[in-house]
Amino acid sequence: MAQAFGKKFACCNPFKMKKARTQLSLPVLIVLFVTISVSAQDLPALTKGAWDLDVWTAGETGEENTNSFSESQILSAGFFVGRVLTGEHGKNWLRGNFEYAFGLTPVFETYGNQHIHGFGFDPVILRWNLARHTSRVSPYIELAGGGLTTNSNLPPGNTSSFNFTPTGGGGIYIRTGRRQALDIACRWSHISNANLGVQNPEFNGVQVSLGYHWYK
Repeated sequence: MAQAFGKKFACCNPFKMKKARTQLSLPVLIVLFVTISVSAQDLPALTKGAWDLDVWTAGETGEENTNSFSESQILSAGFFVGRVLTGEHGKNWLRGNFEYAFGLTPVFETYGNQHIHGFGFDPVILRWNLARHTSRVSPYIELAGGGLTTNSNLPPGNTSSFNFTPTGGGGIYIRTGRRQALDIACRWSHISNANLGVQNPEFNGVQVSLGYHWYK
């Protein structure tokens, strides 16, 4: 009986239980410390004069000849280099600064009506970085325009292998470091040849992109 009582006491030994709780609490404390340390850092350096290098990938779906947004899909990837040109201007929720960038799209693949590839460029990317933010998240709105050349006419038919590619939309930066940020965006996407071809059908779709920024 004494032996059984000793085993029971050992199982309920408060010193062992305290040690176990300490071992379990250590990883939790580490996670909390890292979380607090990260959230306490400043937002990315989106101030006047900052350089912005971004690499991104995007997927989009839209219509070409029908009213179905599932008709054609595009997968693309590229990069852009931007420069914050102004300090903060404006009032209320529109307050922010202006960034100009240019971009290249070396990866462009279409699916659905046809499978072709191409190369795109955006000489004009106009981005307004909004001043309103949380400790980790900062939004922006954007307009961009460029061109696209493909190895076959896009959309298919008596159209053109060169098209213009205006886009517009917005997104959010999610800070991952003092000078790095994740970028999640949604844009309206348009592709047409402005009557360079005999026919000028349009691709209109919705694009979702994921990017990563380095600031200097």
